[in-house]
Amino acid sequence: MITYDQFLKEGVYDLNIFKAVFMAGGPGSGKTHIADRTAGGLGLKAINQDDPFEIYLKKAGLSLKMPDSETAERDPLRARAKRVTVKKQAAAVDGRLGLLIDGTGHKYDELTNRAALLLQLGYEVSMIFVNTSLEVSLYRNEKRPRSVQPKLVKKSWQDVQNNMGKFQNYFGAANFFIVDNNGFEEDRLDISTKFIRRAISKPVKNIIAQAWIANEMKKKRRT
Repeated sequence: MITYDQFLKEGVYDLNIFKAVFMAGGPGSGKTHIADRTAGGLGLKAINQDDPFEIYLKKAGLSLKMPDSETAERDPLRARAKRVTVKKQAAAVDGRLGLLIDGTGHKYDELTNRAALLLQLGYEVSMIFVNTSLEVSLYRNEKRPRSVQPKLVKKSWQDVQNNMGKFQNYFGAANFFIVDNNGFEEDRLDISTKFIRRAISKPVKNIIAQAWIANEMKKKRRT
């Protein structure tokens, strides 16, 4: 039997519906680790193309080191992973569930277009920008089970760095969080984690979201 407290925490009563948190950072920046620390347990639906992509690579017997020689075989699997991820996000958005959207952020227009569509639906969007030095990114990328070539790490890292200021302007100072993750700032990381978790967990204020919630509550009362 569902208790009253459980009922209040599910569906339209979940405090973190209508929240969309974008992760940004180059390969090897540690986005997954930071995402777990800052947003883990907050009820956000993880939207990450890398997870199904790695599964498809393994099933196909392709290298996780992403060599050029396997590009022709790898690209259809990447496209398939993207389609699966798009469907997963669409299903979550139908219920206005909270989203944790993981990506590098090296394509500014693509990311902000996604954010704009969510804003139209009443979502409150924010970004966690995981910042590392190029040297740290290259080192961590080399140590990861699935890695990309160093030249691609350098290009992606530079693209993300170039977008940092633009992202800050787009999301606004109150919704843009920079987390330095070079591995030497544990105390600062703890402070950042607590601050970001509090910010994400604030009740939704968007009037579109509030209207949707009110309508869903009426439906529940009628049934």
